[in-house]
Amino acid sequence: MKYGQVTQDVVKELEAIVGLRNVFTDEERMQPYSHDETPADQYGHMPAVVVTPSSAEQVACIVQLAIKHLIPVTPRGAGSGLSGGAIPVYGGILLSVEKMNKVLEIDYANMMIVVEPGLVTNEINNLVAEHGLFFAGYPMSLESCFVGGNIAENAGGGKAVKYGVTGQYVMGLEMVTPEGEIVMLGGKNVKDVTGYDLKKLIVGSEGTLGIITKAIIKLSPLPKFKSDLLVLFEDVVTAIAAVPIIFSKAGITPTSIEFMDKLSVHTSCNYLNEHLPYQQAGSMLLIEVDGTSQEQVDADAERIGELLMNHGAIEVYVADNYTTQERVWSVRRNIAEAFKVYSPHQSLEDIVVP
Repeated sequence: MKYGQVTQDVVKELEAIVGLRNVFTDEERMQPYSHDETPADQYGHMPAVVVTPSSAEQVACIVQLAIKHLIPVTPRGAGSGLSGGAIPVYGGILLSVEKMNKVLEIDYANMMIVVEPGLVTNEINNLVAEHGLFFAGYPMSLESCFVGGNIAENAGGGKAVKYGVTGQYVMGLEMVTPEGEIVMLGGKNVKDVTGYDLKKLIVGSEGTLGIITKAIIKLSPLPKFKSDLLVLFEDVVTAIAAVPIIFSKAGITPTSIEFMDKLSVHTSCNYLNEHLPYQQAGSMLLIEVDGTSQEQVDADAERIGELLMNHGAIEVYVADNYTTQERVWSVRRNIAEAFKVYSPHQSLEDIVVP
């Protein structure tokens, strides 16, 4: 398909929709919008114009304008993804939802929150934690990613083992269709089985089927107790082989299971000026368990530790307080950033091949 060009007249029409300060075309300002967290030199594409609307109505007008001029539109959240979903591969209009970042409603009685797509994901947890709630489907980049991007990518993180991914917590969506119409899919009703469940089609569609402008997110009770195990192995194969044993023989579903090899741990520790016990071990599993009582959590952690010691582990360390847990998880969270600093040539992607 041959796309239309973003002319000066088109830029003026965009400025009329969102205001002069919310449209820019100079390459220096647009460069950060040309890529996500995948390497820009390998995958980056420059848009013709970047637009930052602040309402669903403005998004709809932008889409209608793009239809009129046959210009491609690429929606963008925080650009924290590793799959290229926010890259404007056809140029055209880069539509960033960064200014649509409001919390519209917190419904504590029904354990739901209504937000705009540009809200930083961890803001949800910051707002509702004191009420004993949290958003369980968040990804590892929760301190920088946007809710809209999480939904568009159906993102998941370290807690996906037990709690699943973003899509399982999306109750409803407001979106702008490719025709420029604003529609609402789903809602607060837990049992809503009338007609097609179109919101599930939108979740994970990476902006190809519409642009998310509002989301109703289901919250979960915040576990009161948790414990982390740092399990050391001599090699990668032994560590990976131990994972299914936790489920099949211990009968426990951990909150998280993260694999880290020797190079990754060593690089991240250097980057953070941190030290983990036996960070020169061949590989590690970082395992978290949570629950409603300390006794249950301690019993689960002990059972997993004993089982893994009988299946190739060389040592098990327990991180049972916040400071130690944060140290360990900080090493895991910063692996990607550490490799960027220490390696001039690296490729970060989020692809799994079974």
